Amino acid sequence: LDSNTTPQDVLRAIALSGVQENAFYVLDVGDIVQKHQEWKIKMPRVEPFYAVKCNDSKLVLAVLAALGTGFDCASKTEISKVTELGVDSSRIIFANPAKMASHIRYAAANGVTTMTFDNECEIYKVKNLHPNARMVLRIRCDAAVAQCQLGMKFGCDAVTEAPRLLKLAAKLGVNVIGISFHVGSGCQDPPVFRRAISAARNLFDLGSQLGFNMHLLDIGGGYPGNSGSSIDKIADVVNAALDEFFPLTMGVSVIAEPGRFYVASAYTLATLVHSKRDTMYYINDGVYGSFNCILYDHAVVNPVPLVNKPGKLQESSVWGPTCDGLDQVVTSVMLPSLDIGDWLVFEDMGAYTLPVASTFNGFPVPKVHAVISENLWNFLKNLLPLTEDHFTLQNNNWESIWDMPSSPLSSSPPSPSSYMYELIA
Repeated sequence: LDSNTTPQDVLRAIALSGVQENAFYVLDVGDIVQKHQEWKIKMPRVEPFYAVKCNDSKLVLAVLAALGTGFDCASKTEISKVTELGVDSSRIIFANPAKMASHIRYAAANGVTTMTFDNECEIYKVKNLHPNARMVLRIRCDAAVAQCQLGMKFGCDAVTEAPRLLKLAAKLGVNVIGISFHVGSGCQDPPVFRRAISAARNLFDLGSQLGFNMHLLDIGGGYPGNSGSSIDKIADVVNAALDEFFPLTMGVSVIAEPGRFYVASAYTLATLVHSKRDTMYYINDGVYGSFNCILYDHAVVNPVPLVNKPGKLQESSVWGPTCDGLDQVVTSVMLPSLDIGDWLVFEDMGAYTLPVASTFNGFPVPKVHAVISENLWNFLKNLLPLTEDHFTLQNNNWESIWDMPSSPLSSSPPSPSSYMYELIA
């Protein structure tokens, strides 16, 4: 985008073009880069390993790879998506404590050696299938408040189970290199990180006594990413706890698994009101599409009319397009009277939306229009794996933006100085 054009301008232009009817996203690549800069400033000791499951867009992965992040993968498909970008296997942690045998064999064949475990069965499985694996023991330490709790499924007890598992690994000759935890996705309990880091230090000491070279601490995910949210309180707790329990003199590498932090606010969704009944509004995306996040991620979404509408606000509801009564996007919200053809915009739609979306009832998954400033593109395009093939050049004729060519333009840039880049998502 040129300096006078914002991603919101692009969204508005597409929606109001007169020919756009399908729901669509605008992805602001610059927002992802800003999040990375924020992370590096606020938690300089912690290397981010992006949680691929949160949003596995090839473009998102390519941008993060270009920025130098690592990747948290949970399956052989996610490993494949990352390695196909040229990411070295040393920048991948196979962070699924209960892995399928075929996926372990795939990791071994592709040089992915760092992986998590939290149970006895996994130790035997990995010893048999991937004897060169470098194992990271995942312990449980749940946040009091989190958007999605994970401890009921993964993580062993740090006091009653972890020591036994470390001793068994030592007996079997399985190489344990560190400790991991995940306090819960969308954590709202920053002090939990101190408790978890403290527990990890105790297990580091035990592991060292057992003969392991303990040198990796994985502090998991849980970092908010919506517009207006902040990781400041978590960062303060994490930085202080690392200084206390893992001082730099220990030489321990610290990583984390942020997902929604990087992508939540980068995506904005535009939906069309295609039908109405009094104050019940039917839009062209729903819980079987992008809004699956309401069911699976406990998300609360906020519809905002693209164009200001006059009149009194009324208690309204918003529904998806399918024939299922479950397909309700918002139960109750105050909206002005809307007409068929009006657009409702939903911000913060980048996390746990598109990867789970389906085409149930034949309704398409929304297309993503990814935009980037010229200056930022000139910086990123020199960083592998991004190349000229990842973008097309478009002058500011917003009336034709939805009809972008599928292959990059090979001709010289157009003469007008005002133009935008649309990345091929």
